[in-house]
Amino acid sequence: MKSNQQLVYGAGNVGLMGLLADTVLAAGGSVIGVIPRFLEKKEVAHTGLTTLHVVESMHERKALMMSLSDAFVAMPGGLGTLEEFFEIWTWIQLGLLKKPLGILNTDGFFEPLLKFIDQLVDQHFVKPEHRNLLVVESSPRELLSRLSKCALPNVEKWIDR
Repeated sequence: MKSNQQLVYGAGNVGLMGLLADTVLAAGGSVIGVIPRFLEKKEVAHTGLTTLHVVESMHERKALMMSLSDAFVAMPGGLGTLEEFFEIWTWIQLGLLKKPLGILNTDGFFEPLLKFIDQLVDQHFVKPEHRNLLVVESSPRELLSRLSKCALPNVEKWIDR
């Protein structure tokens, strides 16, 4: 990991993201966690982070995480992962956010979702240009490399007409 890279995440001390935070810290990287007060105890907030922000709401959490991040990665996860992924993608599609979005498709985890997204494109609910905004890789190293070089195109939105 390069010393100028940092991880911004939801500040939990357990599960896949807690393990990722510990790995980044062990490699000498910095980790910023953002957790709402009501989840601080429930999720067992990670107390060994470089910076820990405790905020009042989920909306404040996501807004701060979006402002602190240079790119976003969806990793295998549950409802929260999907909710944040679709919100970020929607904001990028609407032009409210100009930062790259990637999917770490470990062991094909996201294949059913990607197939559904392609069905949305085939049935004209999503423009191909918006589908192409997603950077998908199965290797973390490749995904981070592609995201670091990613330039988001200006894509016409249906609301611009």
